[in-house]
Amino acid sequence: MSTLKNALRGSELISGTDALPYLTDASSAVPEKPLAVVLAESPEDVATALAWANEHRVPVVARGAGTGVSGGAVSITDGLTISMERMANIISVRPADRLAVVQPGVVVDDLNRAAAAHGLMYAPDPASSATATIGGTIATNAGGLRCLRHGVTADNVLALQVALAGGRLLRTGAQSRKNVAGYDLTRLFVGSEGTLGVVTEATVRLRPAPSGDNVTFQVSFSSNADAGKAVAAVMASAVTPEILELVDRTTAKLIEAYTPSGLETKASATLIGQIISESALRQARELRNMFEQCGGFGFKSSADDSLLGARRNAFAALSAHGMGVAWLASDAAVPPSRLHELLDFIRNIQERHSRQISVVAHAGDGNIHAAVSADSTKPGDVAEAENIVELIAIHAVRLDGTVTGEHGTGSLKRHLLVHALDTVSYDVHRSIKQALDPLGILNPGRGI
Repeated sequence: MSTLKNALRGSELISGTDALPYLTDASSAVPEKPLAVVLAESPEDVATALAWANEHRVPVVARGAGTGVSGGAVSITDGLTISMERMANIISVRPADRLAVVQPGVVVDDLNRAAAAHGLMYAPDPASSATATIGGTIATNAGGLRCLRHGVTADNVLALQVALAGGRLLRTGAQSRKNVAGYDLTRLFVGSEGTLGVVTEATVRLRPAPSGDNVTFQVSFSSNADAGKAVAAVMASAVTPEILELVDRTTAKLIEAYTPSGLETKASATLIGQIISESALRQARELRNMFEQCGGFGFKSSADDSLLGARRNAFAALSAHGMGVAWLASDAAVPPSRLHELLDFIRNIQERHSRQISVVAHAGDGNIHAAVSADSTKPGDVAEAENIVELIAIHAVRLDGTVTGEHGTGSLKRHLLVHALDTVSYDVHRSIKQALDPLGILNPGRGI
């Protein structure tokens, strides 16, 4: 370790109890004891650490703020964790180009505040945006509530600087609005969960903040399937809300017990959304008609964000009531037109297994979060909950979807990839991994 310490220029190398805050993420994955943690200060030091690790065949885990829920940033035995939190400079905000250049440790909300000063926004808004870093959200291709209209992280990243396994610094993409020179290496690294390289700088797209009237709404349904069909009707129409979320009865009860929000707890499901547009009032009326044709009732609207509070409180309510997350939760995704089929399948599982399952969803994206309750003191109970999560993921694939929509596979969902990728896809993935990380030092045991 002394050779690495001497080679670093400004970055700190820590171990023992000093390293403890950097070993976990927000999942239930159990951290292992690493050799050390690098508190990186520059791209060059990240590259130096990777070159050292590659030479000595030491596994490397890159870490942002540790808000991931799939075990992708948990420390590895005798490995090196590289924390990017100190690389937190917003290098530039360029309104005329609608972009910003940032270091990976910049917090999502901090970037949004900087963009807002110019009437712009950074669109991806994961639930952990107050603490999640740009680098971490790039690693997992994070989403959020307003990604329905503005896209996920991959749709908002123009260029990257990436430290490769051997210690080289690679630049991908361009800062121009159009670029078809060479392969799209930028998208290759977005969502790769630190298995192909470590992001050391990002050029991200900024978009004009939505303007016009603001209408938020809630509407209830007597069945989850009816709510899913209403989502399909909306997505087939000319109306595209900023936000369109679903909360099922189980979740609504937990939210209301946690902090009363006015949700209809007798309804099977509630859709919660937002429209911001010069024609928002007209669009809201169109949506109300669509919802009522699909069995919706109790439609209510507001000219502020108050009706969105219930959805934003969902995670805290689940945690407060001990509902499982990460290894006991699915973030499978399906085409919006098939959401009602996935919701029906989950309801049938819930009845068949007499198991409490909380469902919230980025409904317009067809991306569900189904948290399965389990008694952690009973290994058999936990195993059954894990099996239910896998059944949901398998069914999502059968519905032309995927096993993970935005959280990534990390270490906890890696086994689900067999349901999502065929042999040819596996071979191509492994070829790419071999080309960029021939010794397999980057986040081993995660991803492919």
